[in-house]
Amino acid sequence: MFEKSVYINRRNALRDDIKSGIGLILGNVDSPMNYSDNTFHFRQDSNFLYFFGIDLQGLAGIIDFDEGKDYIFGNDVDIEDIIWMGPQIPLKEKAGLVGIENTAPFNKLFDFIKNAIKKGRKIHYLPAYRAENKMLLEQLTGISSFIVNKGASLELIKGIVKLRSIKDPNEIEEIKKACAVGYEMHVTAMKMAQAGVPEQRIAGTIEGIASFGGGMVSFPVILSQNGETLHNHDHSQILKEGRLMLVDAGAESGMHYASDFTRTTPVDGKFTQQQKEIYKIVLAANNKATELIRPGIIYLSVHLEVSRVIAQGLTDLGLMKGNPEEAVKNGAHALFFPHGLGHMMGLDVHDMEDLGQIYVGYDDEIRPVDQFGTAYLRLGRKLEPGFVITNEPGIYFIPALIDKWKSEKINTDFINFQKLDEYRSFGGIRLEDDILVTETGSEIIGERIPIDPEEVEKTVSGK
Repeated sequence: MFEKSVYINRRNALRDDIKSGIGLILGNVDSPMNYSDNTFHFRQDSNFLYFFGIDLQGLAGIIDFDEGKDYIFGNDVDIEDIIWMGPQIPLKEKAGLVGIENTAPFNKLFDFIKNAIKKGRKIHYLPAYRAENKMLLEQLTGISSFIVNKGASLELIKGIVKLRSIKDPNEIEEIKKACAVGYEMHVTAMKMAQAGVPEQRIAGTIEGIASFGGGMVSFPVILSQNGETLHNHDHSQILKEGRLMLVDAGAESGMHYASDFTRTTPVDGKFTQQQKEIYKIVLAANNKATELIRPGIIYLSVHLEVSRVIAQGLTDLGLMKGNPEEAVKNGAHALFFPHGLGHMMGLDVHDMEDLGQIYVGYDDEIRPVDQFGTAYLRLGRKLEPGFVITNEPGIYFIPALIDKWKSEKINTDFINFQKLDEYRSFGGIRLEDDILVTETGSEIIGERIPIDPEEVEKTVSGK
């Protein structure tokens, strides 16, 4: 938990944007795995953490924009809870730590909202991503849980996006902590990338490092020698000599700020010539993006410049043909790079995605591009100091996609399909860093995980 003033200032800043009504921000509850008392690891709602800071189940916060008051609704523990959980700090005392004087049992929230509706006051609430909160919103507002998200307050969404997009020094320090744990996770994975080692052993080891670091993984670990599958959560294979192991993983700090890195490592620590050629193109694309990132630049333009780097590199290898600039305009590069360059990061690994990606990654000026590959770009808007973003170009050889484009004669002017037959079992390479946009440019957060090919090979071999 940060200092009390941090939360007070955040709520007051939201009041500067929203002049009337009530802001309702629901916390999360435990979610059962297979029966009610056996629950998944609890994760508090990020917006609740941002404004109210209390990392416990069964709470709801109110920001009264008319009266300038804040409330937390929740139940104090009883003796049975204490038997299982030990002594607990009373809710009123917890609320005081974040600058809130008004607390009440959770069932009083229904009366509060009912009275507000009766008086014709606007209830600003956020779209719910959990079924429990959709049903709770139905009970509170009378709007069916099937359509309740349609009534979410765009004013509140935009106000929160405006605040959470700019990370203050406290937040940046937390992200640095998460990045330090992420560094250890990835270096450990590299050292374990030996033939005969089960993928699951490496995945489990780095998950343990995240837990040991004070938090948990910031998203389910992606780890596979079939790196052409972009989000491969299957860890059932045994590493084989000559393959590439792609690891996309990050940690949360104790206060739930995220890191998110990707590295691709040759099993047994030696790139083949073919692998190194593709790897160097991806590395050049990654470094180009970092070089371009600065305040005022449109991230969509960085994505497209990186796509041109990839197209040029693949043209030089004979996998693409024609003019790389024209190839990118026609979307031919997306056969190999079918996703966006990056996304916002903070309390969520895809920061604020629950509020609607169109509001987080785009604005009234910059809109998504409706073209395969670039359409998946989560962040396209103009960058500002204080943004924390990811930079994650990749090159993948996806047999099913190659076959589809070949059979449908898609971008045949730019793709050398005959040459591609030599790469069908290649897999994929992605290289991802976490970047802070500064007042004058950008910086990679924390110590950079080994990324130069020679450095990666040395790390695997323990030299």
